[in-house]
Amino acid sequence: QVQLVESGGGLVQAGGSLRLSCVASGRAYSTYAMGWFRQAPGKEREFVAVISQSGGVTAYEDSVKGRFTISRDSAKNTVYLQMNTLKPEDTAVYYCAATDAHFLLIRTYGYWGQGTQVTVSS
Repeated sequence: QVQLVESGGGLVQAGGSLRLSCVASGRAYSTYAMGWFRQAPGKEREFVAVISQSGGVTAYEDSVKGRFTISRDSAKNTVYLQMNTLKPEDTAVYYCAATDAHFLLIRTYGYWGQGTQVTVSS
C-alpha cells in the first residue's frame, strides 16, 4: 500500500500560481502511477492530470492544458502539480491519488490523500 499526503493549497488571486505537492510513503513508490483530481462544491470529483510510473508520459484534462504541469521526483517520493494562470473555476479540493495499473485507467486510482483546498478569487 501507499499513503499520500498533500500540501501547498491556499488562497490566490485569479492569474496567480500555486504548486501542490504530494509525498508518498510505503512500498515501491516507483510502481505507482500518480494523479491529481479535484472536487468543487456540489460537483463530482474529476480528473485533472496523471503521470506514468516512469514520469515520461502525462495527460491532462482539457481545461487545464497549457496551465498546469504534473511532475514527479522519485528520489523524494513526491508528485507535484504546478498551477499557473489560475481561474476562479479552478477552486476545489485537490486530491493526490495513486494506482498500480496503467496511468490512463482513471477508475483504478484507489489510493487517496486527504485533499488540499485551492481557492481562486476573482
